[in-house]
Amino acid sequence: MAAEGLDYEHVLAEAQDLGVAEADPTFDVDGTDAALKFVILANVLNGGGFSLEDATVEGIQDIPGSALDLAAEDGRTIRLIGEATRDSVRVGPRLVPENGALAVTGTRNIVQLETRNAGSLHSSGRGAGGPETATAVLSDVGRLPSRYRSQ
Repeated sequence: MAAEGLDYEHVLAEAQDLGVAEADPTFDVDGTDAALKFVILANVLNGGGFSLEDATVEGIQDIPGSALDLAAEDGRTIRLIGEATRDSVRVGPRLVPENGALAVTGTRNIVQLETRNAGSLHSSGRGAGGPETATAVLSDVGRLPSRYRSQ
């Protein structure tokens, strides 16, 4: 929306045509998909205990183009950001520096880990589309114990 000055409906339809947005994009735009991933991350990092009901979730579907314009005037942009801490899981639109690490574009995703000794660590890659999803599913299947794969 920000890069091309297009409205939400147009950008969503284009993403669906390209196969990077679901036919029903509700889970993506209302933050549920990201919240599910961050609940999993919080459980891995903290030894369990979190569920989707514990997450505070706000989507991006109601952000007007004017908010993106205002953010750009200040050198920032808006991205859907998930956060997992020892105490909580939150997902919602956040202002980030326009040229900062979290301002990935297109179908890229990024994970930022805040560490005590190494500072911020980033890992980024393609995050949407058929080949990307197939790779993730096959990777998950490959990690299953062999007793489950043979059934």
